[in-house]
Amino acid sequence: MWLIRGARLFDPGEQGECDVLIGGGEVLRVAEPGVLTLEAEEVDARGRLLLPGLVDALTHPCGGGGEGGFGNRTREMDVETFVRAGVTCPVGALGTDSLGRSLDVLYGATMALRALGLRAHMYGGAYRVPVPTLTGDVARDVYLIDPVIGFGEVAIADHRGTHPSAAELRRLAAEVQLGGLLAGRGGTVLIHVGAGADRLARLREAVEGSDLAPSVLYPTHVNRSRELLDEAVDWTRRGGFVDITVSTTPEMLERGDIPPADALRHLLDAGADAARVTLSSDAGGSLPHFVNGELQGLVAATPDCLVELLLELYHGDRSLFPAALAAASRNPARALRLETGVGELREGGPADLSLVRPDTGTVESVFAGGRWLLRDGEFLVSAP
Repeated sequence: MWLIRGARLFDPGEQGECDVLIGGGEVLRVAEPGVLTLEAEEVDARGRLLLPGLVDALTHPCGGGGEGGFGNRTREMDVETFVRAGVTCPVGALGTDSLGRSLDVLYGATMALRALGLRAHMYGGAYRVPVPTLTGDVARDVYLIDPVIGFGEVAIADHRGTHPSAAELRRLAAEVQLGGLLAGRGGTVLIHVGAGADRLARLREAVEGSDLAPSVLYPTHVNRSRELLDEAVDWTRRGGFVDITVSTTPEMLERGDIPPADALRHLLDAGADAARVTLSSDAGGSLPHFVNGELQGLVAATPDCLVELLLELYHGDRSLFPAALAAASRNPARALRLETGVGELREGGPADLSLVRPDTGTVESVFAGGRWLLRDGEFLVSAP
């Protein structure tokens, strides 16, 4: 057992300075400083922020992209990159390229992250519809294959997608929802929303006239434009979740994408349900720059943009910090119907957490899977 003393606890709401006892992969006790006197290894966390492990709802652990040819394929991600960013629950997707990469490769990358201590999950499918599967059946993938908690990212309003109809999206959502219902976990379709003028129209068509809940269809990249953000507000009011992409580039901002902090503030000010807004990094994915459909270049996204945004808000806009932290931890866990307590720090829940130094902006220590993966800046995980 370890007794974390004197940290400023966010669970993700601010709780002030607390002592937290962890052991066996769980949060055992949370108390005011000095109350707990149990025999345990003490961790001096004074001056640190104690945060839930971040739940990154869109990553590409086996690499992503490929726009522009084989030389532009982004690299596979390692566990240390996620750990040093405070991400303890990455959710992986194929994305654009489901031809040169397969779900088998994504499954292997996901299970490798699990073996090294992370609470990793994955999506079946990819941009295109009909979607690729592992078993040949959408519902069966979610039902029988543990790391699969949904399908995505399926592309709409994007020239790289296959322009699925509302009926195709409805059928896919119904299959994924069935698999999640039978498995007792997951059951969400992550929707990649491109820059096309249709925006969320296909999603509205898919749920209207059906008994599908909007929460089954989970659109990401909603900060592409003000118009898309306004439609995202409506989607949360209908009961759906929406996801802001944090890894924006200067080229993306020039074409009209909204910086993530501004997008979060816009959604909240416009009346979006704060509990249904999430933040993700798109880590490992390519961030391409197109002009008139021609690729001009790309860079790979990284997961550390999440904690960088959180610390920027902690120092510059403290009022928005709790909402942003919830959007990067508890909210995506609920959107994806993950295990109870993931993305939170509460007694009896999983002890997935990080200690962050606000003065230096560094993730100093990370605990997940019942052990320290990062301790005082030293990465402790080694592959067998």
